[in-house]
Amino acid sequence: MTVRDEPQLPAYTSQGPPWILGQRGAPLEAPENTLAGFEHALALGLDGVAYDVRACASGDLVLMADAYVDRTTDLCGLLSQTSPRQLASADAGVHFGRKFSGERVPYLSEALGCGAGAAGGPRALHLVFAPEPQTVDEIAAQLAEHASRLAVRVASDELETCRRAHDLGLSVLWLAPQLDDRTLRRAGQERFAAVGAPLSAWRAAPRGAWPCERVALRCDSPKDLLDAIREPFHSLVTSEPRRALALRELVALAPRALARPPLEVDALEVDAGNTLGGEGEWCGRWRPRVRLFNPFDAPLHARFELAVRRGAFECGALPEELELEPGAAQEFDFELAGGSWSPGADPLLLARLAWGGRELTLDAPLERVRSVVVRDAATRLRLLRENPGDPPASVTIRRHRRDLLAALETPGDLDGARVVVRLGDQVVFGAAGVRLALPDDFDALRTGVPFSIGILGARHTPRGRRRVLRRWAGGLPDVAPSGVPGRLRSDGRG
Repeated sequence: MTVRDEPQLPAYTSQGPPWILGQRGAPLEAPENTLAGFEHALALGLDGVAYDVRACASGDLVLMADAYVDRTTDLCGLLSQTSPRQLASADAGVHFGRKFSGERVPYLSEALGCGAGAAGGPRALHLVFAPEPQTVDEIAAQLAEHASRLAVRVASDELETCRRAHDLGLSVLWLAPQLDDRTLRRAGQERFAAVGAPLSAWRAAPRGAWPCERVALRCDSPKDLLDAIREPFHSLVTSEPRRALALRELVALAPRALARPPLEVDALEVDAGNTLGGEGEWCGRWRPRVRLFNPFDAPLHARFELAVRRGAFECGALPEELELEPGAAQEFDFELAGGSWSPGADPLLLARLAWGGRELTLDAPLERVRSVVVRDAATRLRLLRENPGDPPASVTIRRHRRDLLAALETPGDLDGARVVVRLGDQVVFGAAGVRLALPDDFDALRTGVPFSIGILGARHTPRGRRRVLRRWAGGLPDVAPSGVPGRLRSDGRG
């Protein structure tokens, strides 16, 4: 068995639709929303990139997902109060690793130069998210200079912003708040080029013909990617470009209809009290179950490897190779121990497949999750120490009839701390507490609902007050990669 830090990428021959766009580039392999990240994403074979544009203090448009510069640079504070001179000295790669130290925060004009190609050659697709309505006019002005060399869409969840962009002659993607018959009719009336939403929303959308292109957002898991590719959508946006490319190739090559990915691994439950010394608190010892299915019409040869993206892991009892006849499946267990200080960038089990003179590498994420049962009495949740020096921090949760109540208990060393909760696809920021409605069928859900909780506050540093998010599990915003959410379960007495 081999352990690799950087999986090798084979050559892919399949093309869209769906076209595959890298969310903020390739954020698990290079700093998000940077030129280095875009160049890496396009070198992997992606069809384009999706990124966020905001205005700095001078009004110039730069690439930044957050309103604050804290998370992705070595600066602190609001981007709207940060001058171009300050941005010129900012390091947008230092948090990612030494390899990217010194990477700059790019301007929109620089980003538009990525993937333009030569005259008549292939052009990368650009999806520009515009969270600030006042930036649309300037975006249009800059796009006018690149119109002949680029295929660009501008996206917003604000209907008026989309209308303004449409009036300016831009190709518009509306990030619809919900997908129902009313949304379908409005998309046709407004004549937007596309509607975008997470795959979970598309699964419940009206099944009729849409008057525009459909775009699947936040497609990262193997199951979501496979579903989006088989649908198919016009395009999908992902933080897992290698996985998306491999699954698109698989669908093109496999004659059998695939309702689930051929390579699957059980989730890894993280015990809140389990520690393994210096690896961090997001760790454990597991014996995961693996399922491999041969979807091809020829015998399949598989070789397995573990790819570590963050932290330290040891692997045992993983078979070096397997042979499978067409349509056959096999299950096995292996041993895994280790972890990291923070959720996100889970390790991968790689299966290098060879059949009929072809080769393809699939991966299955070894997802670390936490679970908690919510009761009428308060339950204390201790937040992770994501650095060795982090002081204790905690929140409480309890159930009140059909609601979930979450409250701040101990903020640690964070000033202005407030609670943030994810329940299903909903994320809510509160002050000292949050109340959310539980799903109507919560007590009947054996596996519970996606859930995470944390505290967002500020910590004093030599460079200023830096925003910090302390977490109980993955799946919260303001962090990339954020990992998968935990699970909230009923005690069965609701």
